[in-house]
This record gives sequence, structure tokens and C-alpha cells, in this order.
Amino acid sequence: MARSLKKGPFVDGHLKDKVEALNARNEKKVLKTWSRRSTIVPDMIGHTIAVHNGKKFIPVYVTEQMIGHKLGEFAPTRSFKGHAVKAALERAAGLVPGAAAAPGAAGGGAAPAAAPAPKA
Repeated sequence: MARSLKKGPFVDGHLKDKVEALNARNEKKVLKTWSRRSTIVPDMIGHTIAVHNGKKFIPVYVTEQMIGHKLGEFAPTRSFKGHAVKAALERAAGLVPGAAAAPGAAGGGAAPAAAPAPKA
């Protein structure tokens, strides 16, 4: 459920204080934070915030288009390494990853379409 408009966007207090301090001093330093739940507000534009993804800090440069989004949206927590089934099929077929031939064009041409089985 969305947050009430009368409450305003949620930003952790410690992060808000750090951003306001940088704005007051007119500094551009990288801020480290674990607060993935904080909403990006206009005060953060132009700052680089290093957001923790569970393993390391991902630097996020805040632009105007990011306002209203959460910091955690820009620091993915999972890394996709591909489908295991597809890799196993390629190894079984003898295809070398990165070869010039596409996986569908291994026979030198387009594969013939399978004819539908006759009804008996």
C-alpha cells in the first residue's frame, strides 16, 4: 500500500541530515548508506549515494528522473548468471560460447518445420 500523501516521502533521518549538511557546505562527497528503503527527494539531486546491496556498496548518482523512487531500486541484490538448462544444452550440442554461428543455425541453414502428425 502506498504511503499517505500528507505524511510525505520517507527518508531515514540520518541520511536526510547527511544530505542537508552536504548541501549547506556545498560539497559533493559519496555518502555510504544501508537505507535502501529511503525515497529519493529533490535535495539529493547531484549527489552520489553508495547504496549497500548486501555484499558491497553500489554508487548511485541521483538525477532528476529518480525523484520518488527508492534507493534500493538502483542497487540490485541479485546477479543473474544465465539459465543453467540453456548452458547445459549448448555444452551437449558442442557449441562453443561466443562462436560466430548462432545456436539455431548450427546445421548451416534453417531447420525444416515439423509437419503436424496425421489424425488417426
